[in-house]
Amino acid sequence: MCRIQNLAFGIKSLDFKTKKGKMAVKLTDGRELIVPVSMFPDIKKLSVKERMDWMVLDEQFFTFANLSKVYSIIDLFKL
Repeated sequence: MCRIQNLAFGIKSLDFKTKKGKMAVKLTDGRELIVPVSMFPDIKKLSVKERMDWMVLDEQFFTFANLSKVYSIIDLFKL
């Protein structure tokens, strides 16, 4: 398993339905991080249906079936 050092939490799920124009990221420690989709131009270009086809990898990364880019949990906190 590939883990980013010094992180005691990971990504549990993504939600694009709760807040319009936002991505809600549920973390394994129970917190929820809400970020504007506009901060991720590649994700913003995806259709609503394509955004629903997300994958979490090793709790530290996420991507989408129709996207070649893989984002890290650290990308969320750089905003």
